[in-house]
Amino acid sequence: MKDNTLKPSIQGALTLLLVTLSTWTHATEWKPLFNGKDFDGWTQRGGKARYHVEDGVIVGTTVKGVPNAFLCTERDYGDFVMELEYRVNPSMNSGIQIRSLSTPDYHKGVVHGYQVEIDTSKRAWSGGIYDESRRGWLNPLDGNPKAQAAFKQNEWNHYRIEAIGDSIKTFVNGVPAADLRDSMTLSGFIALQVHGTNQKEPMQIRWRNIRIKDLGQHQWRPLFDGKTMTGWHALPGGKWEIANGAIRGTSEKSERRHGLLVTDNTFNDFTVRSQFKVTRGDSGFYFRVDESKNNVGVNGFQVEVDTSYETGGLYETGGRGWVVQHAPDKKTAWYQKGQWNDLVVSAHGPRITVHVNGIKSAELRNDPGRTSGHIALQLHGGQDMWVEYRTIEILEKQ
Repeated sequence: MKDNTLKPSIQGALTLLLVTLSTWTHATEWKPLFNGKDFDGWTQRGGKARYHVEDGVIVGTTVKGVPNAFLCTERDYGDFVMELEYRVNPSMNSGIQIRSLSTPDYHKGVVHGYQVEIDTSKRAWSGGIYDESRRGWLNPLDGNPKAQAAFKQNEWNHYRIEAIGDSIKTFVNGVPAADLRDSMTLSGFIALQVHGTNQKEPMQIRWRNIRIKDLGQHQWRPLFDGKTMTGWHALPGGKWEIANGAIRGTSEKSERRHGLLVTDNTFNDFTVRSQFKVTRGDSGFYFRVDESKNNVGVNGFQVEVDTSYETGGLYETGGRGWVVQHAPDKKTAWYQKGQWNDLVVSAHGPRITVHVNGIKSAELRNDPGRTSGHIALQLHGGQDMWVEYRTIEILEKQ
């Protein structure tokens, strides 16, 4: 007689699979952000524009002479997919804040962070991404005519917003709009903006069907523990040591070899951040590199890090040379000589984005080059070198 009972090990594995699938389904189900009746779970910040509920719709009304107003979720969100619909007065400006903040130590609590633009003007940047009260435009739509044509005046418009890790994508009525790589803020509240105006007659915007899939959050994990070089190995040339919680690299001009400190592991798609300070010489933050027998010791990409304003450019050792180069004698907006600078390198498939001090210094959208390899820190041979790196971290899903 055939035995149709499951063996304990198989039954246990099946139960675990079903529980995992159930948990995943529950965690990623759509949930309403607005209950259709009142502002439970929301709070107003900024200006005194008026918000009220009418027939299950949130209505925002301008008030002359007051600052930008924001109806904000009381809780924060990290990774998520969000959808909503809005209908706006054609003379009005508005936006959807995501991953936004309001803290006493930043301009006395002003709301700041990513805003998905609602733009009724002829510029037609609805769906673009603006950094409210911080850096300004991050992803305008002047190079995306299909997205510019997607917004419809005097009609209900649909937005889809996907924020996962350092990727933020927007869709206007189903048309892809913004596609941003930026990791300055990974979590914050969501808010509905009524822009300030000097127009006497009130204008209104309406929002409805606001829903969200909460996908958890990415967080930074150290690649350098601040005390040891565990997880790294040095190639001949120069000297690497730990000093005051930072990796310090030094080399004499008489040393002809390029000194390199290389991660033991290799990485495919990733986002890494660090801080660097160059006192003397020419350094570089390598990524997607292979160790080699050439005079440098590796082949692969390098973010230029030195005392000139070439810093933040992209160079490919053992390949194309300069891919994105900045004039060494022309001051850039992002580099602070002789100080600690923030560096973020985002490499996902053929897209590479580099930020220095929060400003994009280089980007490749469809690069045919390398897609995996080690991370490494460089000391340039034949130069008097003194460079420091600290807080080296990789962005991972929690």
